[in-house]
Amino acid sequence: MPKLKRPSLFVVLLLHSGAFSSVPSSLFPSSCLLQGQFHLNGMHKAGDLILGGLFQVHFFSVFPDQSFTAEPQQLTCHSFDLLGFRQAQTMAFAIDEINGNSQLLPNVTLGYSLYDNCLTLGVGFRAAYFTDFQQGYRHIKRLFVLKYFLQNVPFHSMPPQVNAMIQIIKHFGWTWVGLLISADDYGLHAAKSFQSDLSPSDGGCLAYMEVLPWDNEPLELKRIVDVMKASTARVIVVFAHESHMINLMEEVVRQNLTGLQWLASEAWSTAAVLQTPDLMPYLGGTLGIAIRRGAIPGLRDFLLQTRSDLQHNTTYGNSMFWEFTFQCKFAPAPSGWVENGGRICSGDEDLKAVETEFLDVSDLRPEYNVYKAVYALAYALDELLRCEPGKGPFSEESCATLQTLQPWQCCFDCIPCSEGMINSLECFSCPEDFWSSPQRDLCVLKQTEFLSYQEPLGICLTAASLLGTFICAVVLGIFIYHRSTPIVRANNSELSFNLLLSLKLCFLCSLLFIGRPRLWTCQLRHAAFGISFVLCVSCILVKTMVVLAVFKASKPGGGASLKWFGVSQQRGTVLVLTSVQAAICTAWLVSSSPSPHKNTKYHNDKIVYECIVGSTIGFAVLLGYIGILAILSFVLAFMARNLPDNFNEAKLITFSMLIFCAVWVAFVPAYVSSPGKYADAVEVFAILASSFGLLVALFGPKCYIILLRPERNTKKALMGCLSKFDI
Repeated sequence: MPKLKRPSLFVVLLLHSGAFSSVPSSLFPSSCLLQGQFHLNGMHKAGDLILGGLFQVHFFSVFPDQSFTAEPQQLTCHSFDLLGFRQAQTMAFAIDEINGNSQLLPNVTLGYSLYDNCLTLGVGFRAAYFTDFQQGYRHIKRLFVLKYFLQNVPFHSMPPQVNAMIQIIKHFGWTWVGLLISADDYGLHAAKSFQSDLSPSDGGCLAYMEVLPWDNEPLELKRIVDVMKASTARVIVVFAHESHMINLMEEVVRQNLTGLQWLASEAWSTAAVLQTPDLMPYLGGTLGIAIRRGAIPGLRDFLLQTRSDLQHNTTYGNSMFWEFTFQCKFAPAPSGWVENGGRICSGDEDLKAVETEFLDVSDLRPEYNVYKAVYALAYALDELLRCEPGKGPFSEESCATLQTLQPWQCCFDCIPCSEGMINSLECFSCPEDFWSSPQRDLCVLKQTEFLSYQEPLGICLTAASLLGTFICAVVLGIFIYHRSTPIVRANNSELSFNLLLSLKLCFLCSLLFIGRPRLWTCQLRHAAFGISFVLCVSCILVKTMVVLAVFKASKPGGGASLKWFGVSQQRGTVLVLTSVQAAICTAWLVSSSPSPHKNTKYHNDKIVYECIVGSTIGFAVLLGYIGILAILSFVLAFMARNLPDNFNEAKLITFSMLIFCAVWVAFVPAYVSSPGKYADAVEVFAILASSFGLLVALFGPKCYIILLRPERNTKKALMGCLSKFDI
């Protein structure tokens, strides 16, 4: 690739926490004349393509006239910002690193023009426009539309930052807060977002909002602190730059305003200049948002070379950095400096021997964003230069060039973050209970899923449960009303009543599986289900055993077997069998109790509320015990299937147990393979299906005879030889 002539393109990386306000088009009329020159403090490096950067190397400035005048002007800055200077050096390091990379922008040398904006609005425009103005006015209109700013904290990341602060406010229950903002887009965007998100409906109210002045205006700062002092709000949220906070804290200290809880934006939360012993009584305990930290290999070694240009004193900031670090002055020193004990810088001081935050690269936050911004632009330019005509991304597969570049074309496409992550300078994951919005611009609370009473499936299962309960009550009423008839007496009325009551409990316990899982419902649902079904199956088992005993007693010499199946023995057997299940449930609940659980594995964007069984062994023993009793009942009933045709109780029990076992055998694989709420639905369906099967198989034929065929409800019709026994 041939060497490029230096294009009249100045790409500005706005690498500080502030932003510029909108500039009216009237500032750039159709014809402008260059009236004079404008001197900016900065450091430069030649290259085929120049990248510009604006950094806060000083906190404050003296700028007498921002108009276009014929006389050259000099921006006077003071209060050296060590970390701002390190950010500028980071950009220089990134550009040097890119120039040494043969795979990125080959045959193109990047240069830079890095300026100290002293946090002064408008300096950035002058840096961008007047640098290339020397090449002629013909380029000014194209330069104006080619300005793109890569900020270390872009505006679209402001809502998550504001949202994080509001979440902190809600977490601590603070409902009455004050808001301080800077007088620029950074503060105004934050205020707009903060006021819209902090709604009174959530219990939060804004006590006041004040705009901090750009310069050190004592009267205005005193007024603002007076407002803070008079307000009952003890929580202060500040979206401003560290220079604003320096001025503000001077007034706060002067008025001795303590007892405030500060919430800091990323622009000043990690500022070392505010972390001093003098300010700790006022700012101690401040909560703040910080830019993400990252590592930059090789940066420290680069920073150690800062002193290399000292003898020529051509690099802006190096001498000031040296004087700031070693507390000395280069000759010629200010008047009275030496006489008052000041030291003259030799330039040979050892940077490695001094402890300075400048060389501490363990907590790189804005610097990491500077580094990424430079690389993002470098990769975009590399793609631009590698574009082959006929294979480009624009209309008719055309390419863009540096000489013909349009604004909509040194834009690049962001690769959307994956689901569950937020688009920012880099993707970051949402918290566990949150998911990314469709626009990937903020985290929203995940939807919750459980078997609800409001959804169609839950409504159907609830209706079926209540229907089964109602039918049990009706059948129980029929049996009580006709309790003196032969068919009721011949089927052991007491066991039949207990069986109907247990079936009623089985239908009702299914309701515990519907609705949002809670601790008591998770603990009760399986215990109630297990005990209810054991009570039901125990009654059927005893019924089967009584049927066999009565049939055996009808034969010669078999009457002795009935003494083991009297009323007391029947009650005792049911009680003992049910007590075993109660003991199993108690041991399960005590050792490893079921509990509600938020499951995020089934769906990424949903939280599935479910009850985990706690001890799988406990759940298996509970089901296994029910299965043993059901199989035993089935086997005994099957053995009695050849009883006389008219006495068909054993056949009914056999059929009912066959249905019961079939349902629960099918339940196990269906339950294991069903996710979330559908597992609960499967269990409820199994409970209802087996309960309806028992109800219909055991009591359907009897109710049919009692209500519709009363002529068959006689001793003779049942079975003459067995009618004398109350079975």
